[in-house]
Amino acid sequence: MDKVELYLQGLLVSLNIGNWALNFSLVLAITLLLQLMWRGFTKRTQRIIDHTDNHWDDIVWYALSRPMNWLILLMGGSMGLRVIAESEQLLISDYLPVVQKISILLLIGWIFLRLVNKAELVFIGHDDKDTTTVTAFAKLAKLSILVIISLSIIQTLGVSISGVLAFGGMGGLVVGMAAKDLLSNLFGALMVYMDKPFKVGDWIRSPDKSIEGTVEAIGWRITRIRTFDKRPLYVPNSLFTQIVVENASRMSNRRIKETFALRYSDMHQVEDIIEAVRQMLVSHPDIDQGQTLIVNFDLFNNSSLDFFIYTFTKTTDWVLYHKIKQDVLLKVANIVESHQAQFAFPTRQLHITPPIKEVG
Repeated sequence: MDKVELYLQGLLVSLNIGNWALNFSLVLAITLLLQLMWRGFTKRTQRIIDHTDNHWDDIVWYALSRPMNWLILLMGGSMGLRVIAESEQLLISDYLPVVQKISILLLIGWIFLRLVNKAELVFIGHDDKDTTTVTAFAKLAKLSILVIISLSIIQTLGVSISGVLAFGGMGGLVVGMAAKDLLSNLFGALMVYMDKPFKVGDWIRSPDKSIEGTVEAIGWRITRIRTFDKRPLYVPNSLFTQIVVENASRMSNRRIKETFALRYSDMHQVEDIIEAVRQMLVSHPDIDQGQTLIVNFDLFNNSSLDFFIYTFTKTTDWVLYHKIKQDVLLKVANIVESHQAQFAFPTRQLHITPPIKEVG
């Protein structure tokens, strides 16, 4: 910026332009020319970037395009104001360099924030990326940018950063004692981001609390869970350091565990029925043969002969699992019927002893 201004000032002197209005007009004309050149360069560059498969050129160009346009306007505007202030000997000329530096710092911060926002949007849209990790890094990067730009602005204003940091350390101790719950939620969020017991989109539940649903967002203070009746559930992050969390989305298989009751009159068909059910499960295309598969007689019940099946489906999809389970149960019913047997239901037999006749 200083080199550009010195060059333009030398240009004005060489042209013997002393009137501030003419100087201001020249600065305005140069600014407009740079604007036109930048717009032409922007259009050509955008066409080139649109034909590439690399995501980073899109991200970097998105971060730079608009702030650079404002940087040209800032340079032209500040130089125009300096021409007027110095010609008219206004006090504002003493503050223009500071305002100019702060404006440039804000533009730099805006560039990096746009870079982080665009990168977050691009990588969240990829299926191979962990949405929770991407969001965590994006939040951390945004916080770091804001802190660095804020400290730089404070230093530009002439305030000692060391004093600010010392005051911040004492203030942080006081705030930490007063905001214990807030800090516990923050550290709870850090544990979720680091240990990754779940991520956005996972179905979780807790046997310790009435928590079950799909994770929609993981914030620094709370995690939003959408229950199965579509109600939002807001859980403080500190709670996840104290309770057991089941992640149903990470199960490898879904289990089918059912007990069937046959009549006592079908005693001789029980063994053949069990063997037929076992063969049905072994040949079923949706049953995982690499997992435990059990079909066994289990119990002489009060009014039935009970056998059970214990097996796992290949899919973990909730809807598809129930379709497979329905198919297995119907095939078991067909097997029982094909062996001329029936399922038992609770029965009770009442034996009435005839009265003894008295001999008279």
